[in-house]
Amino acid sequence: MSNLSHEGAIEGLKKLLIDNEKDDQLNKEVEAKIEKLIGELQGKRPHDHCDPVGRILDGFHRFKTTKFDKYPEWYRELAEGQSPKFLVFACSDSRVSPSHVLDFQPGEAFMVRNIANLVPAFNQLRYSGVGAAIEYAVASLRVENILVIGHSRCGGIERLMTLPEDGSTANDFVDDWVKIGLPAKAKVKAKFGHLRPHEQNHKCEKEAVNLSLINLQTYPYVQERMAEGALALRGGYYDFVQGCFQLWEVKSIVTPPISTCCK
Repeated sequence: MSNLSHEGAIEGLKKLLIDNEKDDQLNKEVEAKIEKLIGELQGKRPHDHCDPVGRILDGFHRFKTTKFDKYPEWYRELAEGQSPKFLVFACSDSRVSPSHVLDFQPGEAFMVRNIANLVPAFNQLRYSGVGAAIEYAVASLRVENILVIGHSRCGGIERLMTLPEDGSTANDFVDDWVKIGLPAKAKVKAKFGHLRPHEQNHKCEKEAVNLSLINLQTYPYVQERMAEGALALRGGYYDFVQGCFQLWEVKSIVTPPISTCCK
């Protein structure tokens, strides 16, 4: 439905309200329909052409009125502290926000997002941002689950798969970062080198998740909590082309998917 047809429907419903002022039940139904249409209209607004300041303030206003003010007790409780059950690693890609895709609510998940959702192996001299997040989430917040989510058409994985063999780089940070995934690339090239490039990329999008799950187990706090049976590691894959999600679990080794709607 176009924005114009949405606006026409809203005007028609407003006229219905005026014509039926005394019918309370009908008015409630019409008001609910108007609210739904306005929500759809706002959702279809092309962000590329909007005022960025207005977009930010409008977004906060919707959050404030539909969530913060609506559930004051919940937000008062969150103001006292957090006790999330999940540590989530996801890509920085704007299409794959875990809070949107998996409907995480405030206080549920401690999030780390980076290019290609990569987790490097334990290293006190490099990647301290990732290490600090893992240490805090696992050792201090005592999360019970770590989830690493890959996704379809990942630009970071595509760059990993096309890195020059001579080791040269074309940018300041991205190439060095995605090299964390080189073991995943090597595995895919060895096993699926006969496939077309985009098919190899698809394989590597999942294999990079498995590599990150393996790397997570090099962190001492992760090892300790897993040995206690207090921490579970899982991999996920969001296909935004097909609109489906895969989930698999780590025990002593990475297991096949335990829940999936993807083929």
